[in-house]
Amino acid sequence: MKKGLRISIYFLATLVLLLTILISYLKFALPNVGKAEYIDIEITQEKIERGRYLSYHVMMCADCHSDRDFSKFSGPPTPGTEFAGGEIFNQDMGFPGIFVSSNITSFGISEWTDGELFRLITTGVKKDGEPIFPVMPYHHFGKLDREDIESVIAFLRTLPPVTTDHPTSKADFPFSLLMRTMPQKANLTSKPSRFDTVKYGEYIFNAAACAECHTQFDKGKFVGPVGGGGREFLFPDGSILRAPNLTPHETGIKNYTKAEFIQMFKQYSDADYVLPDVKPGEFQTLMPWVMYSGMEIDDIAAIYDYLQTLEPYENPVERFTPATQ
Repeated sequence: MKKGLRISIYFLATLVLLLTILISYLKFALPNVGKAEYIDIEITQEKIERGRYLSYHVMMCADCHSDRDFSKFSGPPTPGTEFAGGEIFNQDMGFPGIFVSSNITSFGISEWTDGELFRLITTGVKKDGEPIFPVMPYHHFGKLDREDIESVIAFLRTLPPVTTDHPTSKADFPFSLLMRTMPQKANLTSKPSRFDTVKYGEYIFNAAACAECHTQFDKGKFVGPVGGGGREFLFPDGSILRAPNLTPHETGIKNYTKAEFIQMFKQYSDADYVLPDVKPGEFQTLMPWVMYSGMEIDDIAAIYDYLQTLEPYENPVERFTPATQ
C-alpha cells in the first residue's frame, strides 16, 4: 500500500514538474520571432498615399481600429473614430477572451519605433514581446511586400493624435498560453506584376485577408479549402452570420461575371447609395463593404481572376440565422 502511494506521489510530482516546465516555456520562451529590426522609414508622399489606400481599402486597418456602427448595414466606422481603436471582440462574439483594438493614431504609436511596428504588423508581437490575438491577420500581412508594410507605417505616422483610454485585452485561460505559440517569423514576398493578374490577385486576396473569413473554421483551426465559405460569426444578440463560398462552383461565384463581381463592391461607393438601418435580428454582415468599395477596380478584377483558379467546392451556405430561430 505504501509502495503504491509512493509511486502515485512520484507520478503526480513528475506530472506537476513537466507542466511547470511546459508553462514556463510557453510563458517565457515564446513567442520567438526575433528582435525588432532597426528601420527608419522615409515618409514620402508616395508612401503615404499607398499606405492610405491599403489601410482604408485593402488591409482594413480602419475597419478594426475604429468604432463600427452596427445600426447601419455592414457596420461602417463611426466618423471621427477611424484608427483610434476601441472595437471589442469578446465572448459574446465567440472569442476566447476580451480583445480590444488599439489606438494606432500618433497618440497610440508615438513611442513605437518603425521596426517595432513592422514586427507587430507582420508577426503579431508587441513592443513588449507579448503576442496579440490574431483577429488582426498578421499571418497574412507577414507575406506581403516590405514596401507595402512600410507604406502603411508611413501613413499611420501622419495621423493626428486621438486621445483614448481603452481597456487592456485579456485572453481566457488556457488560450492565453496557446496564443503565445501563434506568432511566427514574417515570410515577406515581392509584389507581383499587375500584368500577371492571377498572381497579383492572389497577393491582394492575401493582403485583404479574404481567406480569413471565407474559409471554414472549427475548434481553433481553418478547415476545408481556402475560400470555400461557411465560417460562422456570432453576433452579440445570438444571430449567426456565415461567409459565402468564393470558389468558382455553382454554390459559389461561378455564375458571376467579372463585371458583376466588381459591381458588388463598387455599388457602395455610389454617392447616392445610403446604407440601410439594421435592427437586432435582421440580416447584418461583418463585411466592411463601404471601405472595400474604395478598392481600385483593377485590384478587384485581379482578385476575381485569382478566385477563378481555385478548385470548385460545393458548399451551399445559409448566410444568416437570426437569434429568434
